[in-house]
Amino acid sequence: MYDLYLGNKNYSSWSLRPWLVLKHFGIPFREHLVSVAGRPFNPALKPIAGNGRVPCLHAADGFQVWDSLAIIETLAESEPRIWPADPAARARARSLCAEMHAGFGALRSALPMNLKLRLRGKAAEPDVQREIDRIVEIWEGTRQQFAADTGPWLFGEFSAADAMFAPIACRFDSYNIPLPPLAAAYRDTLLSHPALQEWRAAALQESEAHAHYDQLAGIYGGPR
Repeated sequence: MYDLYLGNKNYSSWSLRPWLVLKHFGIPFREHLVSVAGRPFNPALKPIAGNGRVPCLHAADGFQVWDSLAIIETLAESEPRIWPADPAARARARSLCAEMHAGFGALRSALPMNLKLRLRGKAAEPDVQREIDRIVEIWEGTRQQFAADTGPWLFGEFSAADAMFAPIACRFDSYNIPLPPLAAAYRDTLLSHPALQEWRAAALQESEAHAHYDQLAGIYGGPR
């Protein structure tokens, strides 16, 4: 049995990713919620996460694995379905996960995850729009090349790549980002995942708020 330490569900996009993998593949775990809103590094977390951040996965013997992608890779050692079976698809999925993990800084800064937001939206700044366009390119190109009629996910069957992009789907929904039809359909597929709906329902029940995130409601056009 694993233990997963994670941040506020309303804000913690990185915690959502391994949580969604654990849920989708039915891997038993206990979750432990840690308040981290507005605090990307918290020395008080050192006993439960060596890098002072969440998410962090604890194995049955207490061994810690931190960082979302490292957690997903560790889980995949005993659950290979987390990655696509086809070698080319698996390599592409890893490339996309690494790109998501390391990139899209402008989008992350301008559109932080906040599941309680419902905004009318406004035109994104050019650097943010470039990253939105890249994500649309990834979603549409991957679906067309690797999924075809095999399933609704990026590589047909649900994989780590879908979990890595799930918070982006939430951001596009919260900030009312216009998408072309194929990308919009994939966004809606992610949003309709039962586990993601469970996460969202829990997030909406949280009472902790972070002023910086909530101020973006005015920047992006107010509530819808």
